[in-house]
Amino acid sequence: MRWRDLGDEECSLARALAVVGDRWTLLVLREAFLRVRRFDDFQARLGIARRVLTERLKHLVEHGVLRKVAYQDAPPRFEYRLTDKGLGLHPLLVGLVNWVDAHYAGKNGPPLLHRHVTCGHDFRSVMTCSECGEAIDPRAIAPHAGPGARKKKAS
Repeated sequence: MRWRDLGDEECSLARALAVVGDRWTLLVLREAFLRVRRFDDFQARLGIARRVLTERLKHLVEHGVLRKVAYQDAPPRFEYRLTDKGLGLHPLLVGLVNWVDAHYAGKNGPPLLHRHVTCGHDFRSVMTCSECGEAIDPRAIAPHAGPGARKKKAS
């Protein structure tokens, strides 16, 4: 399978990787979730080459993860804001951060905590079943073909 063909795969994870599957894209998204909006601010915080940042922002806009919003007319300047589709990536990023913090945080602990503004408590991400509310254990999941699965041809 070629990298550029991932978006055409039946596998949902492969299609996700076609959109967010490189290190710079995930770091751009991290900054967007930290409320960074402007090109120069992304560039300064990430230390990323301007050409690479331009490509990643364009890619995320093309996929509807970010939207480009003008904030100045002369010269034209834009901000990049998360769309609803982009906000939907939040559980993925928080889950990945929690995994890293659980397995790779130094002896001083994680570098960043997440506080739920409503209750005021720091939290960790927990996946629950949308039907019964029970916490999900990966060993208690049984994947099966969904309505979007390709039909197998009869031999």
